[in-house]
Amino acid sequence: MLSGLAHAELIAVLVAVTDDEPRVMTVRAGNALPSGPFESRHRSLQSGLRAWIESQTGHPVGYLEQLYTFADRGRDPKVGDDIRHISIGYLGLVHEQPAPGAGRPEWHGWYEYFPWEDHRERRPDMLDEIVARLTAWAKGDPLRRQRIDYVFGCNGMAWNEDLTLQRHELMYEAGLAESAARPAKALFGRTMAGDHRRILATGIARLRAKIKYHPVVFEVMPESFTLLQLQRTVEALSGLRLHKSNFRRQIDQQELVEETGAVSAATGGRPAKLFRYRPAILEAQALSGTRLPVSRH
Repeated sequence: MLSGLAHAELIAVLVAVTDDEPRVMTVRAGNALPSGPFESRHRSLQSGLRAWIESQTGHPVGYLEQLYTFADRGRDPKVGDDIRHISIGYLGLVHEQPAPGAGRPEWHGWYEYFPWEDHRERRPDMLDEIVARLTAWAKGDPLRRQRIDYVFGCNGMAWNEDLTLQRHELMYEAGLAESAARPAKALFGRTMAGDHRRILATGIARLRAKIKYHPVVFEVMPESFTLLQLQRTVEALSGLRLHKSNFRRQIDQQELVEETGAVSAATGGRPAKLFRYRPAILEAQALSGTRLPVSRH
C-alpha cells in the first residue's frame, strides 16, 4: 500500500438510560461500538450518519453531535502502519429498544467498561488498586504524582466526574488500559476492541459535561416523568448522588419542566406528579447556557 493513504469510518456512541443505568449500544457481543465506512453520497455527514445508524440498528436518533476525529497511527493493526485509520466519532442520545440491525447490536451498561466511574453508592474499592498501581508507575515523579491526584481525586483533591477521558488516558500511559497495538498489564473493567473504550470514555466525558449547561438529558427521558426519575437519570449519567432538595429547587428556578396534570402510581407509595419538559423554555435557555444541577449529596 502507498504511504499517506487513509481509511475513514463513522463510529457512534449511542447512549440511553434504562432502569437508572446508562447504557451504550455495542456490536460484536459488547466488544465494539457500531461503526461503518464513510460515504459521501449524503447531503451532510450528520444526515448520512443518521441514515447509517437507523439502517444498522433500527433506531431513530434524536440528539446527535460530532464527538471527535480519531486519527492516530496504529489505531487498527488490521489496517497497517502505512494507512492512517480515521474514525469520525459521534455522540447520540436515544431510547433503548431491541436492536434488530446487522451485526447483532446489543446494549451494555457503560459502567461495565468503567466501573471506577460509578460513585452513586460509594467510592469504588477498585480505585484503591488503580491508584496504587499508578503510584508505583509514577516512581516518585512529582508531575505524574500531581496528575494522579488531580484526575483521581487523591490527597485532598476532589473527584471530578468530567475527567473520565483523562483517567483513561493516564491508565493507558501506565499500561492499565488496552489499545489496538498493546494489551494492558492489568485489566480494570471490560475491554473493547482497538481503541473503542477510549472513544466511549470520550463520549462519557462529553455527556457528563454537557448535561451541566445544556438540557440534553431530556433526550433520554420518556415523554412524561417524575422529578425523582429525572434526578435518577442525571445521577446515572454523572455517576454521583445529588442533593434532592437542591436539585428540585434549581429545576423549579430554571423552569425546565411543567406539570402534566397526571400522577404516577408506580412509585410504590404516594402517587407522584408527572412532568414534561418545556420545549420553548429549553430552546431559549439552551442558547443562554442553562445548567442542570449536578451538585454532590
